[in-house]
Amino acid sequence: MPTSPTSAQPPTEPQRGPAPDASAPRPPEDVHGRHGAVSGTRGPASDEGRGPAVAAGRSAAVAGGRGAAAAEGRGAAEHRRPAPDRGRSLLGPALELVHTGRAPTRSALTGALDVTRATAGAVTGELEALGLITVDSRPAGGGRGRPSHRLAVNPAGPVVVATQIHADSLSVALAGLGGRLEEVRYLPLPDATDPVRMLRAVAEAGAELARATTRRCLGAGLALPNPVTEPDGTALAALHFAWPSGTPVADLFAQEVQRADFGPRARSPLPAAVANDANLAALAEHRHGAGRDARHLLLVTSGHRGVGGALVIDGRLHTGSAGLALEVGHLTVDPQGRPCVCGNRGCLNAETDPEALFVAAGRTPDPGGPILDQARRLARSAADDPGAADAVAHVVDRLGLGLAGLVNILNPDRIVLSGLHLDLLAAAPERLAAVVADRCLWGRSGRVPIVPAQVDHAGLAGAAELAWQPYLHDPQAVYAGRG
Repeated sequence: MPTSPTSAQPPTEPQRGPAPDASAPRPPEDVHGRHGAVSGTRGPASDEGRGPAVAAGRSAAVAGGRGAAAAEGRGAAEHRRPAPDRGRSLLGPALELVHTGRAPTRSALTGALDVTRATAGAVTGELEALGLITVDSRPAGGGRGRPSHRLAVNPAGPVVVATQIHADSLSVALAGLGGRLEEVRYLPLPDATDPVRMLRAVAEAGAELARATTRRCLGAGLALPNPVTEPDGTALAALHFAWPSGTPVADLFAQEVQRADFGPRARSPLPAAVANDANLAALAEHRHGAGRDARHLLLVTSGHRGVGGALVIDGRLHTGSAGLALEVGHLTVDPQGRPCVCGNRGCLNAETDPEALFVAAGRTPDPGGPILDQARRLARSAADDPGAADAVAHVVDRLGLGLAGLVNILNPDRIVLSGLHLDLLAAAPERLAAVVADRCLWGRSGRVPIVPAQVDHAGLAGAAELAWQPYLHDPQAVYAGRG
């Protein structure tokens, strides 16, 4: 993780029927078993506390699905699993399948959930009534069999606020379902970088976006470049800003979110959640990018400073006993190398980040611009610039050593590289693969695919996933906190 685990705690998956074919859309996975360092109002887990109209609507949809299923009576319906409370157990999984693009049609949703067409129709009807998805009345198909209705996230539906603190800037965006970020705004760090002022700055920037939209805002997520413990949501080691160890970032961010004016359309109180940026980037890549369908996904990334990593196993983030797993940036790849902020020398953090590339090239970045953007341009110039090519080779060798060690320990089935590492892979793909294979226990016969990330602003996109998680768990929670 560019430093730590996500403070998100997603839902527990409902019981499934027989495992579907590997080529078919799979039901959504839990993120990592809980919803972590989340503060503010959570979506209710039952009908208690919801208005009678909500409970009645759910019951009607479920009853309708059952009645129609009974009318079908025989044939394929007989092979579908019974579910005593489909409304509660299937709304969340169905929404996540549409959210991640694995159920573009009602037919695909029916197969992925292993239910009858009537039940799938009832579930999609309720999600449409909640304003979360659209069901196109013009069916998809045209080939053999019954044509199916198209499903999509509602482009005019609610949004969440995604925020991220970088080592040298802040970023913020609105995000609907489907992994879609609206325009990303970058802001300079405040003059004072103590926790309260930093968290206030990102909360107020997000609130400004929420006030300007006509769409309802349902939550706020924050990606941090340092470890975040679970379940208490503290910053154990804020290496970039010298925050006190144990700073309660989840509670402080929640306080600043409640303090800010998110406008009359925002849920009140507005749920807020905090997590490590690398964990969130891995979550975004697994759901919407290069990590789709990987069972053991390792993400390694270099942002503006430092290196982070995350591991997603069967759809769940592996965050360890306290949320601090996968601090890959502090693997030693050169004992005589550059000093790291952790106090050691030659960490992956110090040997393969943007500053390391400039040092290897013997050049100085422009202090007036983001160092990550400059480093990526430097890596891309390697084909025409011998000095840049030598620097890329130097940094790639150290990156390969680190990845080989991780492969030996974790045995992933896919490695996704993000940030500067994406450009290093593009500049020297054969060299990186060779270093990993030569140093890996399994050698070239067990070569792991190393692929570039596909999600732009992955940490920010992951912060949006964090904010959406309570609603993917319980879509009925969109009713909560209406003004």
